[in-house]
Amino acid sequence: MEQTKPKIALSIIVLIFTLLMIFPFLLMVLTSLKTMGDIMSPSFIFFPKTIVWHNYVEAMSRGNWGRYFFNSLFVTIITVIVSLLLNSIAGYSFARLNFKGRDLLFLISLIGLMIPPQVTMIPVFLILRHVPFAGGNDFLGQGGLGWINSYMGLIAPYVAGSFGVFLFRQFYLGFPKELDDAAKIDGLTRFQTFMYIYVPVSKPIFATLVALKATQSWNEYTWPLIVTNADSMKTVQLALTMFRDETQVQWNLLMSATTLIILPLLVLFLFTQKYFVEGIVTSGIKG
Repeated sequence: MEQTKPKIALSIIVLIFTLLMIFPFLLMVLTSLKTMGDIMSPSFIFFPKTIVWHNYVEAMSRGNWGRYFFNSLFVTIITVIVSLLLNSIAGYSFARLNFKGRDLLFLISLIGLMIPPQVTMIPVFLILRHVPFAGGNDFLGQGGLGWINSYMGLIAPYVAGSFGVFLFRQFYLGFPKELDDAAKIDGLTRFQTFMYIYVPVSKPIFATLVALKATQSWNEYTWPLIVTNADSMKTVQLALTMFRDETQVQWNLLMSATTLIILPLLVLFLFTQKYFVEGIVTSGIKG
């Protein structure tokens, strides 16, 4: 009986924190089903007096949401795929290869984790603006828009990141050195060792980065706002601003659109949660 008391107390604490985390999502869904009268009522109304499913139809009828979802989906998929490729190879190199300046390069890459993205936005914008032979630019990067207002402009700044490299490096440090020696004896090159031995056992860390990178790319608002201005290039996060004008915010429509926007991320997490948790655990800090 004495042993069950701590478990009961822990279960109660976990339940409380779970309810606290679920409450904002529940409030969002309930707000999406309310009328503006319920929302603007002087007294708070938790459950809608009348459930208005038409809010979802009206929200999606404003603007070209098919295009907005396509833009976000395309940018997210390409960003995740390229990130997995670059970060896994870089992490493997830092963990399993011995080359001059390896530790210094890794230290420099970690400095990127300490720099807020707001600091680098203007330099990155200028670099993308002057990409040679892109968007009407000449070989000096002048005369056009470069990668501004394009998919490349939305994708390029996020395809690589210090955090992803760090995760893969920490994961691959946990493998014994004898594994590389055995692969070398079998005649495998370094790249073949990576592809045929390390990649097949890297599902947890790949799933972890997929979940983190997809969430970051899908939810990004500031950078698409800076790098795009055409309606055809809007992402779903930018499209949410159409429910706000100078006088009021149409909260029921805004919450309806927001509910639909988070569904892809929820589905993604449900499919990757097992590997996600395992990847976070197994990529803990090692020597």
